[in-house]
Amino acid sequence: MKTIIGLVAIIFLVTGSLAQKAQKPWGEWSRKDAEKILSSSPWSQVQTETDTSEMFYSPTTMGDTHSRESQGATNQAITVKYYIRLFTARPVRQAYVRLLELEKSQSDDAAAEKRRTWANLGASDSVIVAVACESSDRRYLGRAMQAFSSAVTAVLKNNAYLERNDGARVFLAEYIPPGKDVFGARFVFPRVVNGEPFITNKGGSFRFHAEYESKTNVDQANNPQGETSRRATTNPSAGAGQAPSAFKFKLDMKFKVADMLYNGDVEY
Repeated sequence: MKTIIGLVAIIFLVTGSLAQKAQKPWGEWSRKDAEKILSSSPWSQVQTETDTSEMFYSPTTMGDTHSRESQGATNQAITVKYYIRLFTARPVRQAYVRLLELEKSQSDDAAAEKRRTWANLGASDSVIVAVACESSDRRYLGRAMQAFSSAVTAVLKNNAYLERNDGARVFLAEYIPPGKDVFGARFVFPRVVNGEPFITNKGGSFRFHAEYESKTNVDQANNPQGETSRRATTNPSAGAGQAPSAFKFKLDMKFKVADMLYNGDVEY
């Protein structure tokens, strides 16, 4: 009996500790707290893609035949990490602002107030998924960024959607390519469909899916001037006469609604 009472007491203490930590004001978050929100939380997850082809040496020539510059493999697997974040969820925006505050020892009061107001804004009429990427290999990172930069709403609209666990889908309304900020590419979806929120607090889950592949003929069909095509298919490792390979991405991530409770509200 004493053992059971002791276990119950421990459970209450642990639960209380977790609840207290969850309710910690975001203005008091440490760098570790904010980074966790942006990388491993109910609102942010990481999709990792690994290429093992670079583990084996395979020299190629770059440039014209006069330079004969060779490039070998890295002799290690290459990974690209895609950080998939629910940008319209307050915890995500608060984490961005908190990291900025921790980096700046002094800040203009007016600018700081604007950032905090933005961080605390409630839900808009959209659900925005932000995707940023990183890789230790600059070539792979460059290719990923080329894909995100060359993608457009018209091409993505049928291949990017939110899907509930009952199979219902809402498709992309707008795509915003990466800019100079740290947020990455943004996929915008309607929050309300047929007068009802597409995602509710009734539990369950939903997933974000988006895929894109940029090929010369596809880009030329959508952009007769060819500007996007040349930018999107430039491949420095391709020799003369070789067809440029596609820049592409395929993202798929599930989010659990029940885990998104934050200060009494479901945030997404």
